[in-house]
Amino acid sequence: MENIDIMKARHSVRQYEDKPVPEEIKRQIIEKAAMLNDKSGLNIQLFFNEPECFKAAKPHYGNFVGARNYFVIVGKRDADLEERAGYYGEDLVLFLQSLGLGSCWVALTHGKTKAVVQREEKQVIVVAFGYGKTPGVQHKSRPVETLCSVTGEMPDWFKTGMEAACLSPTAMNQQKFVISWDGEKLSAKVKGLGVYTKLDLGIVKHDFELASGHKFDE
Repeated sequence: MENIDIMKARHSVRQYEDKPVPEEIKRQIIEKAAMLNDKSGLNIQLFFNEPECFKAAKPHYGNFVGARNYFVIVGKRDADLEERAGYYGEDLVLFLQSLGLGSCWVALTHGKTKAVVQREEKQVIVVAFGYGKTPGVQHKSRPVETLCSVTGEMPDWFKTGMEAACLSPTAMNQQKFVISWDGEKLSAKVKGLGVYTKLDLGIVKHDFELASGHKFDE
């Protein structure tokens, strides 16, 4: 399956089947997380068959059903922690999707995690995953022209990247970002106020780069 097809197939899943992750699939996920930790300097921690994190959550419209697997992104506090968490967390999310596992980025609708967080570290985000009862529903997107700025004619690779960026999950579907191409420099930044905007920017940049084959300059 092509990368863009994996992105199209991946939607937020909040209801999961009572089905354990097979040992071979679990091994692949553990290896992938370890590789991403080495590459990013993050501390992604995986938890399988641990439902207590979601049982303790307060009632909310986004409550989870049957969630028992999750990963927590932890990292040393610095200026780009949230963006790195989004970038490399999305890499793992799409890998899970390629293995047939649904997922959902979780900000507030969870209880206490089992993550070990050192004094100099911060727990950034939780991502639930497992075999979804449904594949989820595609989120609505703002018009692509409101999410980018291009000097001259838009290149085909940029169009492909923007297609992926529009598919990227963002907190409350806020899409507070803008991607720019002036013919020489490719850049992306947060646009406007919102929650988890730096995390979202990392997710968006990952998907744009993966689909377009072009890296951001900054």
